[in-house]
Amino acid sequence: MRRANMSLMLRSLRSGDPRSRARLATETGLSKGTTSTLIADLVGLGLVREDERERTGAVGRPGTAIAIDGGRVFGVGMEINVDYLALTVVDLRGRTVHSAVAALDIASTPVAEVLDQLARLIEDAMRLARARDGQIVGIGIGAPGIVDLESGSVRFAPNLGWHGVAVARELAARLGPAGPPIRLENDSKLGAVAEFSVRENQDIEDLLYLSADVGVGAGIVAGGRLMRGWSGFSGEVGHLPIGPQGVACPCGRTGCWELNVGLNAFLALAADQGDVVHDRSVPLEERLRALRGRADSGDGRVLAALSTLAANLSIGLSVLVDVLNPRMIVLGGYFPSFSDFLLAPITAALEARRMDLGSSAILVGSKLGLTSAARGGAQLVLEDVFEDPTIAASK
Repeated sequence: MRRANMSLMLRSLRSGDPRSRARLATETGLSKGTTSTLIADLVGLGLVREDERERTGAVGRPGTAIAIDGGRVFGVGMEINVDYLALTVVDLRGRTVHSAVAALDIASTPVAEVLDQLARLIEDAMRLARARDGQIVGIGIGAPGIVDLESGSVRFAPNLGWHGVAVARELAARLGPAGPPIRLENDSKLGAVAEFSVRENQDIEDLLYLSADVGVGAGIVAGGRLMRGWSGFSGEVGHLPIGPQGVACPCGRTGCWELNVGLNAFLALAADQGDVVHDRSVPLEERLRALRGRADSGDGRVLAALSTLAANLSIGLSVLVDVLNPRMIVLGGYFPSFSDFLLAPITAALEARRMDLGSSAILVGSKLGLTSAARGGAQLVLEDVFEDPTIAASK
């Protein structure tokens, strides 16, 4: 009961501005005495603090406002992508306090070296937390492909060339006993978690997040809940059989959608193979900026590639709209770099195929860009604190 009430109090503080003990007691339905005891416990855990005096305009002495303390508890999110590793450190108030991206051709790099680099990024984050007299409550890692949530392993990631990689166990061994708990999740699902959270005030309960690098995946939120499917395999939309027929995909099938809309397909249309935009040693953001500059300057080849991409995206999205009926579709990965070239033609194509007379899906570009999966990983582990604030005492 104590943990449940502490969770109730912490979630209430997350949903609004700092408030007095009296207001919190009213909002949560708890007695004033219980509220004061819970707040004292949360202060002791470093999760909340006494803020400035609350001014409500009412007669009488203003109460001391209670606020979430974002400076001492952190979640770390990471993404393992085909072209890069990304890390984001988020505090309990949802603010990003540190981020890092390392360009790396994962498929051409031995797994042990990739894990070594991941461990170094985590160690940097741990030093940052110690310097702030804080703690990291967990690490949420997003990886493409099929992941085993229970063991923290990548079962099959065709675009990485990984089979049965025990990511959580191997990283824990590298970090030692001082390392935070590690959770592994599919990268697109973490992206959906992050994108859904930044739109929680828009009355959006059903969201489809489509992420694309070399591979293409989706995170599905239905009724406000992340959908995983019975074996956690949901969202592998890049392997829908609506791509170039007869062309082999790294997954072992042929004709997969990501062969038409993945990054490699777009780059092949937009530039010759020797062009710098194909060089994986160059950070992806720099390559996308170069292509965006060419599009803005009227480069015919890039504009034609974007037109083809929009048409190919429309085909798959029309299927997903019919199956999932999302209120909002968020284009993530490399797509947001070209949102103003993609959104209008895709929206028009989806409207042309719409069967019902109700509201159509809202199509938007990601607000978080390439950081969405990493941020979602950080939010995933921080949610554990909101569920059970007492875990902060054991870190």
